Amino acid sequence: MAIETLEDLEAIYGVSLAPASVVKETDRITPHYRALIEASPFVALATAGPEGLDCSPRGDAGAVVRIADEKTLILPDRRGNNRIDSLRNIVRDPRVALLFLIPGSATTFRVNGRAVVSADPDLLASLAVEGQAPRTAIVVTVETAYFQCARAVVRSGLWDPARHVDPASLPTPGQILAALTGGEVGGQAYDADWPARAVKSLW
Repeated sequence: MAIETLEDLEAIYGVSLAPASVVKETDRITPHYRALIEASPFVALATAGPEGLDCSPRGDAGAVVRIADEKTLILPDRRGNNRIDSLRNIVRDPRVALLFLIPGSATTFRVNGRAVVSADPDLLASLAVEGQAPRTAIVVTVETAYFQCARAVVRSGLWDPARHVDPASLPTPGQILAALTGGEVGGQAYDADWPARAVKSLW
């Protein structure tokens, strides 16, 4: 049975919230929230556009996001697959959501806000790694920020090595591409070449 009204939904879950669920939400990056962001090398970036929704993984060698001030976050657009789905969406619809993961910690951190795509040369130069500046950066104005309780990470055993999946048990990118294209793209050569190709194109 599909839930079609807010009244029906709230009847199932109730509308009363524990104080901690409410007071943790702010409209800025507090000192404690700064510590969470600065410890995170990985963020999932959610965007919306005319074609629908997109959620893109973003990672960096250190903190994945730079904190410019308590209302502004900067996310360099490091090299990737050049689909630029997230960037296309932001140009047309500025709403974004960020979910930060911190290796070893069950606490995650969420930010909702509005973003612009910047090609400011001074900003991009300041974000360079190994002499390679990103072509653009996503500048996020924070509207809401709050930590997420640890239940999801605890349930999933995300950081538990005993729960880690053996990569050899999964289809490789080369196998997936070959299956989708009848062997025209991908294959063993794609997988064999990828590590060296990635090292040369991380930044």
